[in-house]
Amino acid sequence: MIDCSKFFNTLKSHYISFYAGVPDSLLKDFCAYVSDHASKQDHIITANEGGAIALAAGYFLATGNIPLVYMQNSGLGNAINPLLSLADKEVYSIPMILMIGWRGEPGVKDEPQHIKQGRIQKDLLEVLEIPYKILDSSVCDVDTFLSEVVTQVKNLQSPVAIVVKKGAFSPYKLEGNQDRNLSLTREQAVQQILSSLPKDAIVISTTGKTSREVFEYREHKKEGHNCDFLTVGSMGHCSQIALGIALNTKKLVLCLDGDGAAIMHMGSMAIIGTTAPSNLIHIVLNNGSHDSVGGQPTLGFKISFITIARACGYKKAITVNREKDLKKVMQSVLKAKGPVLVEVKVSKGARKDLGRPTSTPIENKLLLMNKIKK
Repeated sequence: MIDCSKFFNTLKSHYISFYAGVPDSLLKDFCAYVSDHASKQDHIITANEGGAIALAAGYFLATGNIPLVYMQNSGLGNAINPLLSLADKEVYSIPMILMIGWRGEPGVKDEPQHIKQGRIQKDLLEVLEIPYKILDSSVCDVDTFLSEVVTQVKNLQSPVAIVVKKGAFSPYKLEGNQDRNLSLTREQAVQQILSSLPKDAIVISTTGKTSREVFEYREHKKEGHNCDFLTVGSMGHCSQIALGIALNTKKLVLCLDGDGAAIMHMGSMAIIGTTAPSNLIHIVLNNGSHDSVGGQPTLGFKISFITIARACGYKKAITVNREKDLKKVMQSVLKAKGPVLVEVKVSKGARKDLGRPTSTPIENKLLLMNKIKK
């Protein structure tokens, strides 16, 4: 495995000291090291991957130095527009290093939403005409590897990618990560929320551990899964899926969102507020972190979701951080005219034995569609 400090310091020796991106589970150790050793000004966790490309472009324009942008390969779609219309050598020709976690690598077991992305990863970079080098645990000479990448970036004056395989970096635990003393766990919140809903309510849950906790709750209660849409991929889009359903059914629709996901495509809140479906409840489970991919911080605790929701036109917006208060709040919002936003501040982490959905995404889709029709 590659030592995170060695990789970081070698980049620094090539005058690469600015980092921007969205955390990924395959990059979590290196990103954690960057968080602890780069200055706040030189490491910015962005709302989405496209924003990271634009931020890196601004950094280069101001300094003339090469930035590094990191992301999971599922986030490459968010980055394609600024990569092709901003950084590309035929437009502004802006050099940068892309560090991309290779989820769904062929032959490596992964979740359904990553399989196709992983299979076409190399082909996609080739279509985008972005040169790449693959980094895995067998790379012993980090100096030579990075020298070749940096030389290529400088010669081309455009993006070059490092595609990172699973297990490439040695473990590193984030030191500068401060937990807030919140007693309510996300799973407790999910259970309290689901238990308060009418039986025919439709639930759209965000990608990551939230959807896993929804599935586990239904299994435990033996309630079936026909009322739920588990958004296993498409981070940041579950609220618009919920909106599309709410506008076309009389049933109550509840969106279980995350802070990182809500921030990623925050413009969705403006669409919800102005479209104003009366049957939509939007819940943001806010733990101030990208919990599913290493616990890197979000801006969840530094911004006001309820102020933003009200400004976007939500009829009601409430924040809560205790289980007993959540029960009362749910009773209140179920009687209110939507759209309503409830921010639930929860602690980081999940139990180690948290399971995964045993049904396929297509099975999930068909069950839900049949339920909505009834």
